[in-house]
Amino acid sequence: MSEGVRPESAIREARESDLPRLLEIYNHYVEHTYITFDLEQLTLEDRRVWFDAFAPHGRHRLFVVESHGVVSGYASSREFRAKAAYSRSVETSIYLAPDSVGAGLGSALYHRLLDVLETEPGVHRAFGGVAVPNAASIALHERLGFEAVARFSEVGFKFDRYWDVVWFERAV
Repeated sequence: MSEGVRPESAIREARESDLPRLLEIYNHYVEHTYITFDLEQLTLEDRRVWFDAFAPHGRHRLFVVESHGVVSGYASSREFRAKAAYSRSVETSIYLAPDSVGAGLGSALYHRLLDVLETEPGVHRAFGGVAVPNAASIALHERLGFEAVARFSEVGFKFDRYWDVVWFERAV
């Protein structure tokens, strides 16, 4: 059991059978929020391509948190940029089911991802982008040792307005 996770919860590597639930969680944010800049809901096929980029070892990881046997969220690390010199950097992200926000699961889940990345050779930096305003996500990143390093102004357009993104960085 991971640090900060209640006995009825567990953090584990994602499985292919989790895909429908992961899609449901993500598509909620696509449809109802600006925190992802996807404009249309993804399909299971779209998410399968995304899922196949992860591995049980190495820099590109995908963990889920289960509460009472139901996947409540996920955290991932993916390629930061495609050029080879960026290979020691990863972009991290985290999404929780709306009814799981504020229960401490996100902190435990993200902490687990970062702990695992710290044991992987060749990972030097983790980056996370946060569409703002988003006080909860900013607080989470800061709690886990990330530092705000850049603000991209009006970089995304969704729901008939522009949104800024603050980029966070953390040594791994």
